[in-house]
Amino acid sequence: MFTQDGIVTKEMFESSLPSPQRRRKGPYAVMECYQKIPCNPCRTSCKFGALQATDDLNALPVRDAEKCTGCGACVSACPGLACFIIDETYSEWEAAIRIPYEMLPLPKEGEKVDGLNRAGVPVAEVRVLKVQAGKILDKTNVVTIAVPKKYLYDIRNIAVRRKEHG
Repeated sequence: MFTQDGIVTKEMFESSLPSPQRRRKGPYAVMECYQKIPCNPCRTSCKFGALQATDDLNALPVRDAEKCTGCGACVSACPGLACFIIDETYSEWEAAIRIPYEMLPLPKEGEKVDGLNRAGVPVAEVRVLKVQAGKILDKTNVVTIAVPKKYLYDIRNIAVRRKEHG
């Protein structure tokens, strides 16, 4: 299922995407949740019923892409940092991706940061569009980044560049 190092394959990721027609309508949630563990915060956080409830707490999340508004409630609710929002309609050349971010320092809006792949390797420079400080209960910050569309499937985290002290 995973590559030898435990990283999600591109095929696994692509199989979780909604239809091309839905992707052209605006933001949608993606769950890179591939292990059956007792968890359901993404389901309980979705006010639109886009994540279907099951009788098995260990079941993987099942998203109804047509009900998903891309609101992002699942992003900060997921304890495994496995949910994110993609908006391929952001611009002709860039997609906006909302990711959970639990590192310090927090980036600033407009800042250029390194876009990292799932292995933590820098892939491309990306721009921070928005920073939402974690809610009182969830405490997970959500950062929206503008990503060149050719890296849509690759970038899943960021690294804030440290300032040199002189």
